[in-house]
Amino acid sequence: MAKLVRPALLFPISFILAWLFDFLFWGKAVGVSFPVFILLLVAAGFWLARRSKLKPARESLWLIVAIILLSLVSVLRAEPFSLLTSRLLIVSLLGLLALSFLGGRWVSYGFADHVVNLSTLIPRGLRLLRDTEEGNARKNGQPSIFRSLAPVARGLILALPLLFFLSLLLSSADAFFANWLGDLFLNFEKVPEYVLRGLIILGLTYCLAAAYFYAFARSRDTTMLADGKPVVAPILGFGEAATMLASVNLLFAIFVAVQFRYFFGGLANIVESPAGLTFAEYARRGFFELVLVAITALVFFVLLSGLTRRQAGSQQTWFSGLGIALFLLVAVILVSAFQRLLLLEQAYGFSRLRTYPHMFMIWLGILLLAVVVLEMLGRRRGFALAVLLAVVGFTLSLSLVNVDAFIARTNIERETLAGELDYLYLASLSDDAVPDLVKAYQQAMGSGNTELSDQIAIALACHFAETAQNGSSSWQSWTWSRKVAREQWTRLRATPNFPEVQDAGVADRISYSVIINGDEVGCWGPILDADFP
Repeated sequence: MAKLVRPALLFPISFILAWLFDFLFWGKAVGVSFPVFILLLVAAGFWLARRSKLKPARESLWLIVAIILLSLVSVLRAEPFSLLTSRLLIVSLLGLLALSFLGGRWVSYGFADHVVNLSTLIPRGLRLLRDTEEGNARKNGQPSIFRSLAPVARGLILALPLLFFLSLLLSSADAFFANWLGDLFLNFEKVPEYVLRGLIILGLTYCLAAAYFYAFARSRDTTMLADGKPVVAPILGFGEAATMLASVNLLFAIFVAVQFRYFFGGLANIVESPAGLTFAEYARRGFFELVLVAITALVFFVLLSGLTRRQAGSQQTWFSGLGIALFLLVAVILVSAFQRLLLLEQAYGFSRLRTYPHMFMIWLGILLLAVVVLEMLGRRRGFALAVLLAVVGFTLSLSLVNVDAFIARTNIERETLAGELDYLYLASLSDDAVPDLVKAYQQAMGSGNTELSDQIAIALACHFAETAQNGSSSWQSWTWSRKVAREQWTRLRATPNFPEVQDAGVADRISYSVIINGDEVGCWGPILDADFP
């Protein structure tokens, strides 16, 4: 085994990054601080690797591209689900980067490799740090860093009385220093906060050092689970597996045949059905169930593929053929679910909880097709990579579509046809929707549609009345979305004929209102993202 050499500046760099984490995020809304911190993490890793004369694998560079693109979502978008998914995915991709920094083997990981390696990355890195520290201490005949710090801690404890006395004298000599010292140390209400922040910085320092050190010491030759053999030996024969797969296909085929008229017949066939379903009932009764059926079918096929013994030739051909049939039938079911959701949106408009499934179903269909193709090619270890790429694609597509802007745009377009607009729901959307709302207001004013322009004006006023209460002025919280929204709102309010808008004040944390042209309008906030009527 190669000798492990810890980079000389590993702990100082890790501590600086941990302190920057506290500086960028503690008590502040996340904004430009997120991509800044991610870029610092990646840059520090490359700098430490270069000092150690280590070169990352080419495959690892693709992870870095994805990480940087996803980190920009926190600046360009304000819609919460897009932010949540992108940040969670970045954490996972950073873990994969540390695991395969030198070897680039993440592209060959199976499901078990992802779960086990990501969950044990930090413990294994900490163990490596401990082993190298103890080995260096024995070699040099010196105590480890932990024992070396003990005299420092004892010295600080002994110096505390003198520090306290001198601080009192300096505070008496300078009022500004006294105020600063009082805010920092003598405010006992903040002591728990300082202790917590210190513990977070210390813990994050060791976690970062562990991840970096594992990337430099073990990521070249990471042994994957099931190298050369499956994690679980196949326990099903071809006959049993083919029967199971064929029976599921038969059930799906019967369901599609029986319901085909109602899948694609539109509103007329729904009204004529014996159940006499309404739009909402039709979509509500089957949409989520059909999506769950598609997910279950995907998991079933992946598990069955891994647990089935089959010979190359006719058995593999039959299994792949049944997989293709499963994909085709599930595709029809996904189209059915998509159609149900479209009917609901035609009746009641779009919402976040109706837009997310649209994107999810598209990527679920792509994923199912990829799994079937990989099965036909005999590359079943590629299932995990297909899932990872689908998750990345889904997360990036949410940001590219700009969910809240899409909702605002389509709902306003629908209003011109249906004559109804839930403008208070539009007020609850994020700053991403503001440019489209401003554009729609200007178009409504230009066409003389005063009713629509008044509704959009109320939506904008209520939106900014709420965000004014929750806004953050620190540079760490800056986002492009918020900047554009504030600029457009300022320009819009300065235009001629725009209603006079005043914040009516927040009576409590449940409701707020605005004053438009002297009339108080309740915003009924915070608006809940209700799904189905």
